[in-house]
Amino acid sequence: MLKGKTAIVTGSTSGIGLGIARALGGAGTHLMLNGFGEAAQIEALRAGFVKEFGVKVAYNGADMSKPDQIHAMVRAAVEELGSVDILVNNAGIQHTAPVESFPPDRWDAVIAINLSSAFHATQAALPGMKTRNWGRIVNIASTHGLIASVEKSAYVAAKHGVLGLTKTVALEMARTGITCNAICPGWVLTPLVQKQIDARAEREGIAVEQAKRDLLAEKQPSGEFATPEQIGALCVFLCSEAAAQIRGAAMPVDGGWLAQ
Repeated sequence: MLKGKTAIVTGSTSGIGLGIARALGGAGTHLMLNGFGEAAQIEALRAGFVKEFGVKVAYNGADMSKPDQIHAMVRAAVEELGSVDILVNNAGIQHTAPVESFPPDRWDAVIAINLSSAFHATQAALPGMKTRNWGRIVNIASTHGLIASVEKSAYVAAKHGVLGLTKTVALEMARTGITCNAICPGWVLTPLVQKQIDARAEREGIAVEQAKRDLLAEKQPSGEFATPEQIGALCVFLCSEAAAQIRGAAMPVDGGWLAQ
């Protein structure tokens, strides 16, 4: 349904971003991938997308903490793929510590990559979208954009900020064909979350599988992780004509976490 459109998905070499990129590729969208990884692995991923989905796929290694690199990535997508019709701001990092001992450099990094990068990418992509009077901006927020957890001050602050940015962009674009919405995943089993599970297992001296169960039992009533594929499917829907009047929304995919 999105055949011929072009999307940038930040942080799309693994985890949720990869699931979103695969879903958009499956819907016929040309792609600009972004993220870290070994050059050979990234090229294999890019070539695999081309073969599987029959779309044009480029890669840009922009550092999401660097505004000039973000703007350059958007320009590169226009030059290599023709336009930026869809922007998915997904790149993110995590650091956990109590507020009084939270390293300032880690605070700055989390805010830069999880929040400021979405602003810079949106600012760079909007002019072209306005010229065509069509665009979809999807920000990957979190349940932590709506509630908080201990020892995650930077992440929670950043994700709350992402929802504020989402609403502002949606309002500024309300009379155009450009929408801006956010997806708020709960626990999704990604490499980032796996690191948290492994750390918990080591800290508490329990098996990794038990750490998974305990993690889900605390927050997610379904007792199951959401999947990158489910997040990707919702992203495709938000980019469709059916979602043209969904604007400024924060859509949970959280196994009932926020219903409690």
